[in-house]
Amino acid sequence: MADPKGPASVVPVTEDNWRTYRDVRLAALLDTPRAFANTYAVSAAYSDESWLARLTSMRVFLAMVDDRPVGTVSIWHGADQPDDEIYLIGMWVSASVRGRGVGDLLVAAALDAAGQDGYVRVHLEVAQENLPAQRLYERHGFAPTGTSWDNPLYGGIKEIGYAVAVDPACRPPVSSETVEA
Repeated sequence: MADPKGPASVVPVTEDNWRTYRDVRLAALLDTPRAFANTYAVSAAYSDESWLARLTSMRVFLAMVDDRPVGTVSIWHGADQPDDEIYLIGMWVSASVRGRGVGDLLVAAALDAAGQDGYVRVHLEVAQENLPAQRLYERHGFAPTGTSWDNPLYGGIKEIGYAVAVDPACRPPVSSETVEA
């Protein structure tokens, strides 16, 4: 497979491109299984209806380079959260484009969408061992919340909580790539 060279863009997942999202999510689970609170085997068994239902319970985005999907992120409001807070979940960038700003575009798209939807704070959980992801989130203003938990999948990885206020004026500028909401 060729190394993508063009500019990156971020597009929302809709009923027209949900299968692409499904394929990217499954690729993410194979590539970095320790990063998610789910497994490839469980997700691969989901029905088409289950994948489509995700679009009603969360906003999902794909990163594209040269018309090829190379990453994904979602925002999801948990039932136990205050009405004005949301989670950033399912973040993944293909190894073929890591270090090229695609993660920054995805985080910016998620934060922008959260603000557009009226949320004032975004939370996430990241594996303590995943220092590159922590640096990515910190570039966007996320700070540790002091919460942690042991993920029972993959040997009990310690997950640490991060949060950021949704305020575009306080976020660093994103590269000149394109983000569509």
